[in-house]
Amino acid sequence: MEAELVAYIARREEVLGSIRKILIDNLDVRREPDEIDPDTPLFGSGLGLDSVDAVELMVCVYSELGVTLPSDATGRTALRTLNTLVDHVLEQQEARHDA
Repeated sequence: MEAELVAYIARREEVLGSIRKILIDNLDVRREPDEIDPDTPLFGSGLGLDSVDAVELMVCVYSELGVTLPSDATGRTALRTLNTLVDHVLEQQEARHDA
């Protein structure tokens, strides 16, 4: 059980780092990776992303992490914060691994 938890935390940190890198490199978020709080909203008063950034983020997440984001309420929920996006990516990767 403890080994599973350690492995999950490592995967989560890896995905979090990948998405922070996407935000900085592809979406011009002008912060250091550790300055991007995982609970900060991606849009509006948080990181200030807009709808064009949302499309770019979806494309980058697919190309770099192999995960698609649906264009329905589930996708909008996944894009609420960095943490919700990480959760979605991990769920999709796990579902693909189990299939």
